[in-house]
Amino acid sequence: METQENRRRDDLAVQPKLIIHGGAGSSLKSKGGVEAVRKSLYPIVEEVYALLQSGASANQAVVLGCQMLEDDPCFNAGTGSVLQSDGQIRMSASLMDGKNQSFSGVINVSRVRNPIDLAQFLQTSPDRVLSDYGSAELARELQIPSYNGLTEVRLQEWIQERQDNFKRTMAGVVAEQDLISTSSARRGTIGVVALDKYGRLSAGTSTGGKGFERIGRVSDSAMPAGNYATQYAAVSCTGIGEDIIDECLAARIVVRVTDGMSLNEAMQRTFKEASERNRDFGAIALDANGAIAWGKTSQALLAAYHTGEKIGDTVEIPVGTEIGWLDS
Repeated sequence: METQENRRRDDLAVQPKLIIHGGAGSSLKSKGGVEAVRKSLYPIVEEVYALLQSGASANQAVVLGCQMLEDDPCFNAGTGSVLQSDGQIRMSASLMDGKNQSFSGVINVSRVRNPIDLAQFLQTSPDRVLSDYGSAELARELQIPSYNGLTEVRLQEWIQERQDNFKRTMAGVVAEQDLISTSSARRGTIGVVALDKYGRLSAGTSTGGKGFERIGRVSDSAMPAGNYATQYAAVSCTGIGEDIIDECLAARIVVRVTDGMSLNEAMQRTFKEASERNRDFGAIALDANGAIAWGKTSQALLAAYHTGEKIGDTVEIPVGTEIGWLDS
């Protein structure tokens, strides 16, 4: 039965918006590479947006989107995560509810299929960020089955680097050798930012790390630097984690919007400053009015979005284009 509260909510409903990313790096080598990335991103956008339209919360949509991206072996998160220098997978993920301004995450967790699930559970915990041992214990408490996310592509990538004495400092952003040049395509993270029909924002980010890094290195993905949201704006970042941390990128953009800047102005100013410091990263963002924005200092940002009317992407944005946005 329709209640007065339900009718009031429908009257106040806004158009849901969604943007996701699968990493940032060098330009795609071919049209085939472009289409392969779109083939991965577009079905996720469609399914997650349908969930938003059904009335699900921004948090629910973000978790579903992150799960689907983590399950796609093409991307460096969950299944298909890169290996650290000792040949082990260690993943990090975080979730931030903009309405409650509540951040939760796990750092360097292993043997789970979807690190974002642990971050979601921790939203209601008094201890909301756990490291490797704590994350493993939580997975046992929740009876999450042990899972090996290693893929043959990532294993061979690591074996090759070991033979070369780890000359590269990072692994490939996309786990398909024919999609992206391996010389500089190395900034792998996935992320989802959603605005639900009640105007609530949420952001989630998940990663397997840089690949080949020092054992125990921590990325930005489980920090407010890489994933942040308030009731005014939400941002997920990808790229070189150390650069993202140095800029406190996600929080900087969101705080500027919270303090009165438009999302476009906040992105423009933040990425101008980052370019002057030769940073290497990308970010996706939404504000409470439904504006969609993205930025990059890297050559390519593998992002796709839903405006409420159509799906679009940033995959073929020309090198040198730092900022893009769609007004609400």
